[in-house]
Amino acid sequence: MFALVHLSGDPVLLMVPADASPELVADTRRALGFDRPLREQFGRYLANVAQGDLGTSLRINRPVARLIRERLPATVELTLAALLLATVTAIPAGIVSAVKRGTIVDRLAMIGAVAGQAVPIFWLALLLITLFGVRLRWLPVFGHGTWAHLVLPAVSLSTIVLGRLARLVRSSMLEVLGQDYVRTARAKGLGELRVLSVHALRNAAIPIVTLLGLQFAQLLGGAVVTETIFAWPGVGRLVVEAIFNRDFPLVQGVVLVVSLIFVVVSLLIDIAYALLDPRVRDRMA
Repeated sequence: MFALVHLSGDPVLLMVPADASPELVADTRRALGFDRPLREQFGRYLANVAQGDLGTSLRINRPVARLIRERLPATVELTLAALLLATVTAIPAGIVSAVKRGTIVDRLAMIGAVAGQAVPIFWLALLLITLFGVRLRWLPVFGHGTWAHLVLPAVSLSTIVLGRLARLVRSSMLEVLGQDYVRTARAKGLGELRVLSVHALRNAAIPIVTLLGLQFAQLLGGAVVTETIFAWPGVGRLVVEAIFNRDFPLVQGVVLVVSLIFVVVSLLIDIAYALLDPRVRDRMA
């Protein structure tokens, strides 16, 4: 990322007037440390990061860590809302589709899942704004503050996960519904809801948990389009503004924080495996 942002151009040229003298450009570059070799700049950046210093924003002139700390909660809120909406919709749809395999219910559910994956987020977001914000005037179309502001961006963002999760739940459930322990549970006279939720879904949960965890991390760093369209004050919108302004420290700081979150979420997924599947615990032991 350090190399890529430096390939995008000289940020100093955006910070000085268009008619600035070469002396002013050179002085500004020297004051910001951009006159030093890239190798030296990178070494200094790593040394600062090791001490918890992500640098200072070139445009806003505020610490990058503080900017991320202010914007990250809004992105986490949007991501969790979208993930929750996708989960409560996709898991029942996937289970019903697996139980009703080959029926019209199964076909309709899978058509909806594929459509959810195929629809571009920006197009769906504009449709939601036009219908619920402009014509019906039920919901606000931009900003942040109340639950009403959260509805439209969460719905548009959830479609990324919803279709993929519904298809995965269906395929995972189909694998376990034919297993001996499911037939044994039914033979014992257990109710169908208990068989599906306790015996089938729990054993099919590992790929589902994997997808949910990875999608959370990806949505956290990939909600750029949604945050931009709905003017949501999150890190996605922050990094877009930083890229346009060639704000190198801010871009690097956001990417670093989101990457660390991705690593932590991956670790939590591995721990969840052991909690869900006794066989994993046995192998770990």
